[in-house]
Amino acid sequence: MSDTEMLDQQQTPLVALMDQVPSGEIQAQSPLHHADLESLAKANSDSAGVTLKENKLLGHLVLRCDASNTQQTAAVKKALGFELPIQPLTSTHKGDYVMRWMTPDEWLITMPGLASFDVEEKLRQEMVGHYSLVNSSGGNTVIELSGPHAVDVLRKSTPIDFYPTEFPVGKVVSTIFAKSSATIRRISDERFELVIRRSFADYIWLWLQDASLEFGLNIEI
Repeated sequence: MSDTEMLDQQQTPLVALMDQVPSGEIQAQSPLHHADLESLAKANSDSAGVTLKENKLLGHLVLRCDASNTQQTAAVKKALGFELPIQPLTSTHKGDYVMRWMTPDEWLITMPGLASFDVEEKLRQEMVGHYSLVNSSGGNTVIELSGPHAVDVLRKSTPIDFYPTEFPVGKVVSTIFAKSSATIRRISDERFELVIRRSFADYIWLWLQDASLEFGLNIEI
C-alpha cells in the first residue's frame, strides 16, 4: 500500500450512521406524553401570565469541533444554511433549526425530529478534520416558557440574571435549575426555552406548573 493510500484511509474515518428516526409503524412518545396536557389546556384563561409548552420530539445533535478552523465552520454553514455561533453564550437559528454555543468547542443543534438523520448525514459529508457528532435526541426534551410573568418564574428557579441588558434575545446559558439543570435560551422578550434531560422532565414540568400558579397558568399543546 502506498503512502498516499494510507493517508487517504486515515483521513476517511468509518462511521456507523444509523437512522434513529421512528417510522410510521412506531409511536414516538415524548418524556411528558403521560401528563395529559390536553386536559390541562382546557382550563386555560385569557388572563394567565405564564404559558408552558413542550416542544416535543425534536432532534438533538451535539457537535464538537474547532471554532478557529474555518474549514469546519464553513462546513457547518454549508450543511445547515446558517452560521455556527462562535461567541460564548450565543445562538443562531434559521426557522426551526437552532445552534447553541455550549462550550468553546461544543454546540447543541436542534431541529424537527424527522430531519435529524438527514442533518447528521449532511454534516458528516461536509465536515473535515477531527470532530465529534452525537445524536442525543432521545435523552432530552424542550419546554417553552412564555408570557408577561415568564421571567418571574425563571427567577424562582435559577440564580441567572434575566435583566434584558444581561440576558438579551439569543443568549444561551447552561445552569442549575430547580435543583436540576437546564440550558436556557431567550427567544424573545417574554419567551424562553429550556433544554432539559429526559430523566428530569417530570420534575421540572411539575416545578414550573407550581411556580406559575400565582401568575395564572396556560398550557399550550
